[in-house]
Amino acid sequence: MEFEELNVEVFNDKKLSNGNARKNHFLGRVKLYGSQFVRRGEEGLVYFTLEKKSVFSWIKGDLGLKIYYYDEIAEEPPQEEEAPPPQEEQQQQAPEEVMKKPVLVVLEEPPPPSMQFPTTHHVAMDPRQHSPPMVVRFHEAPPHENGHGHGPPPENGPPPPPGFSPDLRKMQMGSNGMPAPPPTMDGERVKVMRRPSNGDYSPRIIAGKSAGDTSERFQAFDLVEPMQYLFVKIVKARGLSQNENPHVKIRTSGHFLRSKTAVIPPGTDSSANPEWQQVFALGYNKETAANSTLEISVWDGGASEKFLGGVCFDLSDVPVRDPPDSPLAPQWYHLEGGATAAEDQNRISGDLQLSVWIGTQADDAFPESSSADAPQPFVSYTRPKVYQAPKLWYLRVTILEAQDLHIIPNLPPLTAPEIRVKGQLGFQSARTRRGSMTHHTSAFHWNEDLFFVAGEPLEDSLILLIEDRTGKDPVLLGHILIPVGSIEQRINDRHVAPKWHSLEGGPGGGGGSYCGRVHLRMCLEGGYHVLDEAAHLCSDFRPTAKQLWKPAVGVLELGILGCRGLLPMKSKGNGKGSTDSYCVAKYGKKWVRTRTVTDTFDPRWNEQYTWQVYDPCTVLTIGVFDNWRMFAEPGGGGEEKLDCRVGKVRIRVSTLESNKVYMNSYPLMVLSRSGLKKMGEVELAVRFACPSMLPDTCGVYGQPLLPRMHHLRPLGVAHQEALRGAAARIVAAWLARSEPPLGPEVVRYMLDSDSQSWSMRKSKANWFRIVAVLAWAVGLAKWLDHIRRWKNPVTTVLVHVLYLVLVWYPDLIVPTGFLYVFLIGVWYYRFKPKIPAGMDVKLSQVDRIDPDELDEEFDTFPSSRPPEIVRARYDRLRMLAARVQTVLGDFATQGERIQALVSWRDPRATKLFIGVCLAITIIMYIVPAKMVAVALGFYFLRHPMFRDPMPPASLSFFRRLPGLADRLL
Repeated sequence: MEFEELNVEVFNDKKLSNGNARKNHFLGRVKLYGSQFVRRGEEGLVYFTLEKKSVFSWIKGDLGLKIYYYDEIAEEPPQEEEAPPPQEEQQQQAPEEVMKKPVLVVLEEPPPPSMQFPTTHHVAMDPRQHSPPMVVRFHEAPPHENGHGHGPPPENGPPPPPGFSPDLRKMQMGSNGMPAPPPTMDGERVKVMRRPSNGDYSPRIIAGKSAGDTSERFQAFDLVEPMQYLFVKIVKARGLSQNENPHVKIRTSGHFLRSKTAVIPPGTDSSANPEWQQVFALGYNKETAANSTLEISVWDGGASEKFLGGVCFDLSDVPVRDPPDSPLAPQWYHLEGGATAAEDQNRISGDLQLSVWIGTQADDAFPESSSADAPQPFVSYTRPKVYQAPKLWYLRVTILEAQDLHIIPNLPPLTAPEIRVKGQLGFQSARTRRGSMTHHTSAFHWNEDLFFVAGEPLEDSLILLIEDRTGKDPVLLGHILIPVGSIEQRINDRHVAPKWHSLEGGPGGGGGSYCGRVHLRMCLEGGYHVLDEAAHLCSDFRPTAKQLWKPAVGVLELGILGCRGLLPMKSKGNGKGSTDSYCVAKYGKKWVRTRTVTDTFDPRWNEQYTWQVYDPCTVLTIGVFDNWRMFAEPGGGGEEKLDCRVGKVRIRVSTLESNKVYMNSYPLMVLSRSGLKKMGEVELAVRFACPSMLPDTCGVYGQPLLPRMHHLRPLGVAHQEALRGAAARIVAAWLARSEPPLGPEVVRYMLDSDSQSWSMRKSKANWFRIVAVLAWAVGLAKWLDHIRRWKNPVTTVLVHVLYLVLVWYPDLIVPTGFLYVFLIGVWYYRFKPKIPAGMDVKLSQVDRIDPDELDEEFDTFPSSRPPEIVRARYDRLRMLAARVQTVLGDFATQGERIQALVSWRDPRATKLFIGVCLAITIIMYIVPAKMVAVALGFYFLRHPMFRDPMPPASLSFFRRLPGLADRLL
């Protein structure tokens, strides 16, 4: 359904218009995608702008739609059994031939006996009638035990990403553009399965890597190097001899692993049939493992550890499995005793169910496998993981009024009670201003909005407290407890009806007494995008409500290759250091974490991840961390160990060319109290799979950055920053509950939560950014000054000629300006960046930073420094503020002098100014405008021999005008 398109067209019925209808009765069109549909019960009224057929169309307006879907189960009538078709008989006669080679075949999937889905049946196709494309090739599963040679298609093939437009899906099918098979005569659809697509401070291109591939036909895990692993899956055992706590040991020439504690199946008390259900991944090298063996043994973990049997495998005979293949079925192996004593041979009995194969990091079992170098108590802390951030909502609570409040009597004369409403949602708290009270009634009015951030599942409750803060201590007049899940949701700016709520728990403390009531309007805003990161670093701008999502414009693929030259982060003993690093990448709501490679300074991950891109003007963030949580005390006791940051890289998606692979090495830098330190380099491969000139992709640049509600009912900057901090805390708390947990220190670093803190270094960096932006204006002024001073007479003469042409033909001014901008853009094409930029040390002003300023940047709030240091920093800040104050005063003075030209504050100056204005008016009426323009231009470009080195009279006149600075105290 996600690939379906719904077109809704609006027409005018001419039959009901009494002959007054226009000739063109088309009123507009709305195009929707399957990714915007929601289940029944989650729908809402959404207004879509009617699309025009052309730019000159008069169509306008919105169309309100409420769209949802539900599953309908149809009873299948009993049918008589029919003879199998000849093609099915042919498949039953020779199933072995079908299994030998991959065949392009669309299998018929028989429906369950209790339900029928006519639109999803698969029709068998003869592979000899169609030449199969490469992208739809798959291996057929082995026949079932009942003898049928066909069955349901494999489910492990990943479907194409949802939400793409038809042009983008056409690009992903390949350059041959093979269309999907048409529907059959019976109205059934043909489903085709696709085969999964198989130190310096500046970033640099990785040598020996192909970084210029712009092919549109991609394979899975083609951005990283394949790494072979020996996978061992221990399922269960049966018929073991008497034991207490059996476990499995795995040993090769270079690895030794031990399984977790066995699980006794429910309903059995004996440990003779334990279960493990555990997968191990051991590094595999084909050259060194040619003559090696794999030993899998079962041991009793009781007081006296004893051998219960084992199995040996020759690694040269282990099968190899590729990701398109189905998982290898585990088999039973009889346990043997080997060279044990005779009495021990009698104790060895039973079978062990396991499977062994050789695969890569693309294997389905790799994310949940246990590696040989991971610490056993906390193996889960080292595994790769994909996290999904919670769905966040803005909760708007409008406090309208309150009535029948039990105000404290005997207030002093002329003293109005100070009644405020305080709202709490989890750790968030907000308070209204003082309520206004009318003279005719005892009601208090606010009409004020309180905003909170709520995360799904909406299990928290909103607490509203009515407080009387007239006295020294606040007095609680009543409270309300409202479950967030019961609050109405809206996705546009429609009106939400307010409701009256009774207060509980008044000053008397009685639970059943009436304490008053409060008038509230509450709603969960689905039309906003809840910011959890800075707006200029945001990775997603979609609103909360899924109905408002636009289709994706591309796919972002990231290959995390590894790191080089990492510094030691912890002491290993004997004066040696070690680093246990892992990488985290964040884009949109999807967070990914690689496995932890222990005790190495050059870790290799070679893991690849993908994201759907809905807006190319977004940022991908990659961070590297050193794992300390895997060494935490068992049971959670002791001091909590936090993961240390190693470095961070940001890549803006819009700077990537379409379908081009970038393989670069980026420096990892950390700024601490001691200064800038390069921690190593991270190697990344990035590709943005997207048609370069697709209309949907180019049309994004003309659309608003934030959703519609941000413009209809905008939030204040300070208010939005406070909500961003709350959203970041909610995301950090959610990811900390995962397994393995993603620590709050990691989430804060990735979201750049402390970007708004004061820093002298950042202030200087922003100042130099402004200077760099205005550098072109300064350069243009210098060039004009050189022209005026005739530094290059030839250039000055050419400027005179060009000026005459433009004055005589003013229609050429605008085209000439745009042509000049076009030529500048073509000229700078030679200097366009070859690779995505990383962190800029010079731009960040960390190469020449003062140690005291750096210490101030990392100071806590409130400050933890000694009073004398805080006093010195305060004095320095006062000096800087004095300079800013002087600059602001100068700007104000220039504006006041312009106002003084006609304000008669200086009568003589105003008389002179209006007299000159009258003279200029008379001259412009008499003399042609072109002659005046030529005279002014030539006067401005006159030779230095005709110039006076003193300032001109007009500038001297302006500087003499009065300002208002002399009136300041």
